[in-house]
Amino acid sequence: MKVLILAAGYAVRLQPLTLSLPKPLLPIGGKKLIDRILERLAGTKGIDSIYVVSNHKFFNNFEEWAKSSPHSDKISLIDDGTRTPETRLGAIRDLGLSIKTKHINDDLLVIAGDNLFHFEVKNFLKFAKSHSSGVSIALYDVGSLEAAKRFGVVGIDKDKRVVEFEEKPQAPKSALISTGIYYFPKDKISGIIKYAERKGAKLDAPGYYIKWLSANDKVYGFSFSEKWYDIGDIESYKKADEEYAKTPRCGLLLNRGLARGKGRVERNGRA
Repeated sequence: MKVLILAAGYAVRLQPLTLSLPKPLLPIGGKKLIDRILERLAGTKGIDSIYVVSNHKFFNNFEEWAKSSPHSDKISLIDDGTRTPETRLGAIRDLGLSIKTKHINDDLLVIAGDNLFHFEVKNFLKFAKSHSSGVSIALYDVGSLEAAKRFGVVGIDKDKRVVEFEEKPQAPKSALISTGIYYFPKDKISGIIKYAERKGAKLDAPGYYIKWLSANDKVYGFSFSEKWYDIGDIESYKKADEEYAKTPRCGLLLNRGLARGKGRVERNGRA
């Protein structure tokens, strides 16, 4: 299984904090956000590669981070070649670029680089593998319809299948939202490329693809109740930073039993 962390955004709403530093490298309670994501993978069996896709503006920042990471031999960086918010590829094209660049033909766990979550990844994967006829996404109840307006709002049926998906609705039907954590079985990978190449397809948020996919294939929703933070603006960043600063260091390093491989860096598809 491969892991892909989407980290090519420009985090305009977090400026000035993100003028010279990408969001995933911001400290949360004294530790980089992306390192906290990697901690949540502790004990997850079967991961042999961790990919991080960045824009060109912050690519060197990720290079420095990767060099000092205890998981440097498992991490591969991908440069999507963009330098400004106006030229960004969008998360779906970054996802497609990563798949093509790395020739991914394996089960794929995709995590948005601004995610702070506390559920057990192994439970999500167990759910996903028991629903392998489709793609699985992690869902969270944000507690209010007003808060849900900032996310992709989801409706599921009794079989946990996603039957409704609306990206940032003005009038949400529920507070159940997609958290930016996705599992794609290997036989669903090619569908991402096909969608990214569709004329007129919306390519910014992954939710646009999930919305299309839920109407044309199977998508299942794994709901969790453990803490979850979306680092979207200064206020949410400060709240998460304060909360994590209050708690003892948690999490473990990646399972030492993970397959070890030489880390590689690629820029816009070129080694």
